[in-house]
Amino acid sequence: MALIEILIDTNAYVELKRGNQQTLEILRYAQTIGINNVVLGELLAGFSVGNQEPKNQRELSQFLETSRVKLLTSDEVTAKYYAMIYKQLRNKGKPIPTNDMWIAATAMQYHFTLLTYDKHFTNIAGLLQGQQLSDFL
Repeated sequence: MALIEILIDTNAYVELKRGNQQTLEILRYAQTIGINNVVLGELLAGFSVGNQEPKNQRELSQFLETSRVKLLTSDEVTAKYYAMIYKQLRNKGKPIPTNDMWIAATAMQYHFTLLTYDKHFTNIAGLLQGQQLSDFL
């Protein structure tokens, strides 16, 4: 099977940590697992209000140190994709959370397929995304 490049949404990381077999199977085929600063921020924010912050931060650090994991940064190009997505969704009358537009913009910029369990990403034309193995192969 072909190796793929995947950007994980916050909920995909959560499912990975829960041992979701579908998520594990998808990530097994990933050549690169991308995570962006928005997802990283959402995870750290969630950890900060939970009761297992040190453990969760340690596990996240280990994940980020994995050779297949790459932190994808935002820049002017990301901002242009964000603006395009914002306009597209506004014209459709189908807004989504701001953070999710940044996540989608990152996936589009780097040509990664987004692994997410949020259905609203399907409203973004040109975004490759999915939640089951067949969506990625």
